Amino acid sequence: MKKNFNPKEWLTKPEVANKPKSIASLNKKVAVLDNDIETYITAIEQSGTDITGNYAAWRDIGFALAEEYGETGRDYYHRVSKNYGGYDTKECDTQFNSCLKAKGHGITIATFYHHAHQSGVKFNRLQPVVTTDGCSIENNDEMPTFSDALYDTIPEFLKQVVQPSSSNEERDIILLGSLTAMSACFPNLYGIYDGCKVNSNLYLFVTAPASAGKGKLNLVKKLVAPIHKLHREKAKTLKQEYEAETASYNMNKSKGKNDNLEKPTKPPERMLFIPANNSVTGVYQLLSDNEGRGLLFETEGDTLAQAFKSDYGNYSDGFRKAFHHETISYYRRTDREYVDIENPCLSTVLSGTPKQIATLIPNAENGLFSRFIFYYMNIKSEWKNVFAKRSQVGLEEHYEHLGNDFLGLYKTLKNNPPIEVTLSRKQEEKFNSFFSELQTKYINLQSEEYIATVRRLGLIAFRLAMLFTTLRIMEDGDVHTTKECEDIDFDNALAMIEVLVKHSSKVFNDLPIELKTKKRMNKKERFLDGLPNNFTRQDYLSTADKIGIPHKTAEGYITNFVKAGLIHRDSHGKYEKHQVSSESHH
Repeated sequence: MKKNFNPKEWLTKPEVANKPKSIASLNKKVAVLDNDIETYITAIEQSGTDITGNYAAWRDIGFALAEEYGETGRDYYHRVSKNYGGYDTKECDTQFNSCLKAKGHGITIATFYHHAHQSGVKFNRLQPVVTTDGCSIENNDEMPTFSDALYDTIPEFLKQVVQPSSSNEERDIILLGSLTAMSACFPNLYGIYDGCKVNSNLYLFVTAPASAGKGKLNLVKKLVAPIHKLHREKAKTLKQEYEAETASYNMNKSKGKNDNLEKPTKPPERMLFIPANNSVTGVYQLLSDNEGRGLLFETEGDTLAQAFKSDYGNYSDGFRKAFHHETISYYRRTDREYVDIENPCLSTVLSGTPKQIATLIPNAENGLFSRFIFYYMNIKSEWKNVFAKRSQVGLEEHYEHLGNDFLGLYKTLKNNPPIEVTLSRKQEEKFNSFFSELQTKYINLQSEEYIATVRRLGLIAFRLAMLFTTLRIMEDGDVHTTKECEDIDFDNALAMIEVLVKHSSKVFNDLPIELKTKKRMNKKERFLDGLPNNFTRQDYLSTADKIGIPHKTAEGYITNFVKAGLIHRDSHGKYEKHQVSSESHH
C-alpha cells in the first residue's frame, strides 16, 4: 500500500497572538550602540548618503537633533541635509527653528539613528559603515554548520565524497553540492508529497565573499561528469546516423527515385550540463531535447543573473516552474513549432557573492528565493595550510574515481523500473510536527514572505530523504520499486534543515526591500537565538543589552514568544526556550 505523504497539517498558517503587520514595526525602536553622533554624520557625509528621505523624515530628524542637542544640533542638521539634491541653507534654518520651538514633541535621538540605519549606515562595533555591496554587516554571528554526528551516519558514498574537506564549511558545501548535482541524475526516482508526484531535484546557492573557499564546489562537477559524457557520446552517435541518413536522402532525391521519401529529423542534443549563459529558447530547447532534465552548474552566480537581466535570456519563469515540475511552454521560431515541456526536472548549483544573490533575486517577494537552498560560508581569518593533505591521489582524480562509481548506480537505476521513496507513518507525524513548529517560530521572527521558504524547505527535506535513500542502494543493492526511508536518513534530512533555515534567514535579511538598498534589521531573531536554553529576566535583559535592544522592547518580545509557544515561563520567573529540533520528536 502506498503511503501518500501529506504535509497539509502544517501548511495551514497558525494564528499568532498580537502579531504586528510587518517586521518593520517590531524594529521601530532602534537601539543606539554608541552615541558618537560625529562618527555617524562623518560617515553620512563621506558616502553622500541622503538619509532625509521625504519631508516627514527630514522634519523628524530635525526634531531628534533639536531634542538631543538644542542649538548645537543645527550644524548637524545642515550637514545631514546637504546630501539632499534640493538642499537650501535658509529653508534648513527655518525648519530647524520650528523644531527647536516644538518642545516635548516626543521624538528622541533614536529616530535619527533609525533613519541612518534604514539608509544603510550601520554601526559595526568600532565605526559605522555604509553598506553598498548588498551584504549586511550588522549581524557578525557565525553561521552554524552540520554536525559531526550527521557525517558519521550519511551513506558511505557521501563519506568518501566529503573526505578531502579541510574545514566544516568546505565539508558542508561539498555535501550540498554533491546531493544537488546528483539530484539531476535520477530519472526513475520519485515520491508522493502533498498528493503530487515529485522528483529529487534541488536548487543550491552557496554564497560568500570572494576567496572564502567556495571554489571547491567545482570538484563536485566531476561526480556527474561521466553521465554528461555518456549523453554527449549518444548525441555524437545520433548525429552521425542523421548525417548518413541525410546524405542517403539527398542522393535518392536528386535521382528522383522516390518522391515519398521523408526528410530525416534532426537529432536532439543530449547533455546533462545546460549552459546558464543562454537565451530563453536555447535553455528550453536543450531541456526539451533531454526529456525535460538537466543540471545548471555555474560557480559564478552573475552568469545566470546577467542572463535573467536580458530580455532574450530571462527564463526565470521557467526556472520557478521547473522546481515543482510544472509544464513549461515555449515557441520555437526556427521550426514554427509550439512546444510543451511536461514534468521538467531541473537541478541547479550556483555560487557567488552576496551581491550576486541580490542581482539574481531582486527582492524577497520574488518566488525564486524560496526555491533555493542557501548556504552562507563563514569567513576564516587564519591562513589555511595548503600542504596539509598529503595524498597519493590528487583531488581531481579522487572525484573522477567517485564519478565512475556513481555512473554505475546511474546505469543500474536507468535499467530498472521506477523507485518510489516513502516515509513511515511515524516519520510522517514527526515531519509534520517538526515543520509546524518551525513555521510557528519564523512567523514570529520574519516577515510573511519568509514563510514560503519554510514551506518549500519541507519539500527540500523530503527530497534530501529521497536522495539519501537512493544512495543506500550502492550499499545494499536493493532496487525494489518501493523503498522506505531509513530513520537515520530521515533524521539527517531534518537535521540539515535545522541549519539551512538559519542560513536562508541570514541571506533573506540581506535582500533589498522593494528594490531599494535598505536591509532588514532583524534583531528579534538574533535576540531569540542569543538566549540560553534556560534563563531568567536578568539573562534576557543582558542579551538585549549585547544586541542593543531596549529593555521595554525585549520584554515585549518575550511576551510574544511566550504566547507563540517559542518559550515557556514558569511561576518562579524562569524561562525555558523551546527547541525546534529533529531530535525532540523521538
